[in-house]
Amino acid sequence: MINKRLLIKNLLAHNNENSFYDKKLRIQLSEKEGKAKFLKHVCALSNSNPKNNSFIVIGVKDEDNQITGVDFFDDSKIQNLINAYLKNPPVVSYENIAFPHLPPDKVVGLVTIHPTNTEVCMLKKNIWKYPKSAVFLRDGSMSMPKNETIELKDYNSKLVAAIESHSQNNMEYTLDGVFDFMKARKKYKPNYKVFQEYFVVCWAGKEKRVKNNTYYSRVDIELINEQVRLFYSEFDEVSIEMTENEFIITEFISLGYDGTHKYYPFEKMRIQFKNNVSYEMGYELLFEPPTFAPSVTDFLIKKNEALLTKLNNNITLAHKEKNWLKELPTTYLICYLNGVTSALDKLNEAKPILKKHSAEIYKLYKDTMRVIRKIRYN
Repeated sequence: MINKRLLIKNLLAHNNENSFYDKKLRIQLSEKEGKAKFLKHVCALSNSNPKNNSFIVIGVKDEDNQITGVDFFDDSKIQNLINAYLKNPPVVSYENIAFPHLPPDKVVGLVTIHPTNTEVCMLKKNIWKYPKSAVFLRDGSMSMPKNETIELKDYNSKLVAAIESHSQNNMEYTLDGVFDFMKARKKYKPNYKVFQEYFVVCWAGKEKRVKNNTYYSRVDIELINEQVRLFYSEFDEVSIEMTENEFIITEFISLGYDGTHKYYPFEKMRIQFKNNVSYEMGYELLFEPPTFAPSVTDFLIKKNEALLTKLNNNITLAHKEKNWLKELPTTYLICYLNGVTSALDKLNEAKPILKKHSAEIYKLYKDTMRVIRKIRYN
C-alpha cells in the first residue's frame, strides 16, 4: 500500500514537472476557466501515460516546492466531471493528504490519473476556449494541444513504478501517523480502530449526545496507512458507525433561519475493508431538501441583500445582524433549493465581500458551496 504523503515527497524531491507529474498552487473547479484547465491537464497526462499512473499535486508553490496546502476537498463526484467533458476518460481520484506542519483545515490535494492503455483522451464538448475534440499531450512541464493524429506511447512506466515502490507504507510510518494524529487532535478525544489487522482509521471530534445518539462536530477522520484525510469539517455534524469490516460516516447539514435550525441527513460514506488488503469507498446522497414558502425565500433574499449592502458600505452591524450574517450562506442555499435560481448567483457575488469581512463567515460560504456542488453533481 502506498503512503500518499511519502509519494508526494518523492515526487517533489526527485522530479521537476514532467510528462507524468504536475503541481499546482490551487485549482478552481467552481469556475469555468479553472475547470477547463484542470480537464486539459487530466487529458494531457492521460495521453502521455497510457500504461502508468500520473499525478497532479495541489497546494505546492511552483518556484520552490514549498507545501502551503489547500482547503479540504471532499468531492466524491469528480469522476462525473471527467466523464461529462472527456471522451475515453481515465479513472481519476482526488485525495486529501495530511501533512503535520499544515494547519488543521489544510491538506495537500493529490489527483491520481489512472492509465487508459489504448484510447486517445479528448474533449467531447466545448469548454471555455478549448473546442470539442481538442487533444492534449504533455510537452515537458506543459500541457499542449496537438492537432495531428497522435499515437499513445509508453515512456514512464519503469520510472513511475520505482517512485511508487519507494513510497510503500511500513509499520514505522503507520505508528508515526497514529502518534501524530493523537498529539495534534488531543483536544477532541482522538480514537483509532484497526480493521482486518492492517488498516488503521483515526478520528476525533467534539462529541455531543442527543437522546441515545452520538454526534461529532469539528471532525477529522484519517486512513493512517495512506495518510489520506477521509473527512474534515469545522461546522457540520456527523455520526460514526462501525462494524467488523466497515467504517460508516453520515454527514448532517444544518438549515434554518432566525436561530431556528434543523439537521438534515446529507451524505453517507461507507468504507469497506477487505481481507485481501484492499478497501472500497462508496457514497450515498441522502439529502431531501426542506420546503419553504415563497414568502420566506423572498424575505431571506431581501434580508441578505440588506446585510451585504451594509458590509459594502462599512456600516457596523447590530448584534442580531451579526447572527443573521452567519446564516447568510445557508439561507441562500435554502432559497436555491426552493427554486430561486438567482440565489446561487447572489451567493457567488457575495464571495469577495464575505472573504474580506470574516474568516469564519468565509468558511461557512465555502462549506455551503461544497454542499451545492454535490447536489448539482447528483
